[in-house]
Parts: sequence; C-alpha cells; structure tokens
Amino acid sequence: MTRAAYFQSIGGASGDMALGALVDAGVPLETITDAMDAMDVRGVEITAEQSQRGGVIGAHVRVELDEEASKTHSFEDFIQSVNAAPLSERVKTQSTAIFRRMAAAEARVHRTTEDHLHLHELGTLDTLVDVVGAVVGLGELGVERVFASPFPMGTGVFRSAHGILPVPSPATSALFSMAGAPLVPAPNNPVRTGEMVTPTGAGIITTLAEFRQPRMAMSAHGYGLGTRDPEEYPNVLALWVGDLEDDPNGVNGMDDAPSVPRSALSLLETNLDDTTGEVLGYVQERLFAIGARDVWFVPIQMKKNRPATMLCAIVDSHIESEAADLIMRETTTLGIRVRPVERHEASREIRAVQTPHGPASIKLKLIGDKVVSASPEYEDCRRIAAEAGITLRQAYSVVENAFAFAGAHPLKSD
Repeated sequence: MTRAAYFQSIGGASGDMALGALVDAGVPLETITDAMDAMDVRGVEITAEQSQRGGVIGAHVRVELDEEASKTHSFEDFIQSVNAAPLSERVKTQSTAIFRRMAAAEARVHRTTEDHLHLHELGTLDTLVDVVGAVVGLGELGVERVFASPFPMGTGVFRSAHGILPVPSPATSALFSMAGAPLVPAPNNPVRTGEMVTPTGAGIITTLAEFRQPRMAMSAHGYGLGTRDPEEYPNVLALWVGDLEDDPNGVNGMDDAPSVPRSALSLLETNLDDTTGEVLGYVQERLFAIGARDVWFVPIQMKKNRPATMLCAIVDSHIESEAADLIMRETTTLGIRVRPVERHEASREIRAVQTPHGPASIKLKLIGDKVVSASPEYEDCRRIAAEAGITLRQAYSVVENAFAFAGAHPLKSD
C-alpha cells in the first residue's frame, strides 16, 4: 500500500500551519527540532501548543527567532545548509526543490534573476524551519505521495516589508500560476480575509502535492492552526494521512482524476540570425545538462528576409532564470521571450532486459500503473547491432522480444 497525505486548506496554508498539522497528526516535535540541530540552526525556538480556531482544536506551532536568527539569508544559503547536514537524500531533494520553486517565484515577481534576489521575511530562519520541518514530518509519517485541495484565494491587502500587498501576495500568486493550482473563494465569503496562503505554505504544497482528492483509508489526521481567529471560518490547515485504495476504474488512489497529470513549465524562445551551428549545438547541450525538458531549433526569416534560427527550450519553472542566463551569456541574443506552459505527461520507467547479445535498457511509458508502450534505448540497440553484425531495426526487435518474453508487457513490432 502507498502511504499518502492530503492537505485541506480550510482557512489557508502557511509553513507554521503545515508544521502544526503534522505535529497534531502524530509527528513528535523533537523530530523537527532534531533536524534543525542536524543543520546547526541556532537562535530558533520551536514550540507547539493545543489551541482552538472556530470549533476546531489542533496544534499551533510557533517559530521564535532571536536577533541573530532574524538576519536574512538567501535561498541558496538554505539549500547549502540542507545539503551539508546529515539528512536523508529525500529530505535534501524535496527541500531543495521547494526552495528552488520559491526562488523562481520571487525572481519572477521582482523581475530579476535568482542570483540577485534580496529577501526580507522569507530570508529569515523560520522559512528554513518550515520547509525542512514539513518535509521531515511527512517522512516521519511514512508519506510517499502528497495531495492537496484547492487554495482559498482570500481578499483585501496586508502590510509587508515590501509595502502594502494584495491578497494573495504576488509571490504566492506566482507559485499558484507556476503549479496551475486550483483556487476557490474564502469560506463564507468574508469581505476581507487578510493573507490566507503564505509563500512558504504555497511553496511547500505546490512543490510536493498533486491537486486532487485521493481515495484513501485514513488512519491519522491533524489540524494546524493559524495565528488569526476570524469569525467567518476556522483558520486551520487539515491533514489526512492513510493508505491509498485501489480505484475500481484502474487509477490508484484518485477520484475523477485525469489519466495523465499536468506539470507547470516555462517556454523560452529567442531569434538568432548571427549565431553559428557550433554555438547552437553547445547551448543545447548545456541546457539539457542543467535539466531542460526539451530544446529544439526552428528555421525562420527575420528582417530583410535573412534566414535565422529560433531557439526554443522547455524548462521546469524553478530553473527558468538559470536557463535564461545561460542563453544570454552563450548567444548574441538581446532578449528572451518567456511564457508559462503546461503539458500532460505520462510516467516513464527504465527497465533492464537480458538479450542473447547482453543486457539492454527499455523505456516504458505508463499511464496510471499501466504500461502503454515500450521503446528500447538507442545506444544499447546501436551497440548490439554493431557487435552482432545485424541491422539496427533487428537489434530493436531483439530487445523488444526479450522484454515481451520476460512477461513484462506484450509488444508488437512494426
């Protein structure tokens, strides 16, 4: 069975509320403080107390900072602290992904690159505590997949170090749009709510969660309480934990979910009429090396009917700034067009098969938990063709037949 968690943003979501929900669901506070000790975080006091919002009783977690801990840091500082600590690879990977997504959102809002960000509230150590604590807490509960409800939008304005901001804040709105997160009005339609979803809460949930309600056998639950106590709704973030159940329609753990999930990406484009083929090839290699999903070139006509090339790259939103900086530095472009895109994605899995000519890899395409196609890896087929003295097409057939013979999936050759 797959252990899952579902965050229900009843009154919103923040880093402290996520920690409170996890503690209320059974995560010992010491698990979170031990992770902070592992990173040598000093000047921070984390406490949890039982309290009530509306008719809901839950845990209110406070993260108090002394003067030294209140100094600002960069997201890169947080990432280095996580990666230098004796924490699990899962904690390091997920925490880094959250910080990178938050950095990309802030860079987008401030019209700058991640390297030139100057953080205010998000740069203090409570952001590090919230993010790493949430990831550690989910691991303590054995959670393998995270799901989430729509976010309440909220209304009104609030005061920040940047000045008066709307609700939701620009950074939170950027995180919503990067993830394609679903939004709903605040409960009971209050005239003004104040900030309901913070950038840290949005960063944690949009990075880790799928926005759908799972079919699950619930075994634990908790409520994380926000600081405010409005009359119109309980200011709580609920957490359900349990095992995913098999869907009778064949999609494990999801109700009315699309068969292929969507991911939020950025499309970068620039027109080049004075860049050599060698440079274009080098830039393509570099973009793939930093994690680009796809890079391609389109022949176009520019001013005075000059032949040129349009460079296009699809990247995860959190590396958008890095990819744009690479293109700026390595080509002659003076500007790059950027727009958010979404794409439906099938899951992929690489499996090894044993053929009469040695081992080979085959890439599986999965929708849900079902294999819908399989494609032998080119490099292995090229090696088999050269060593066995057969055609490349015959080598593909050898790998496909070995995979089918293993009983993993029936394949038909063209």
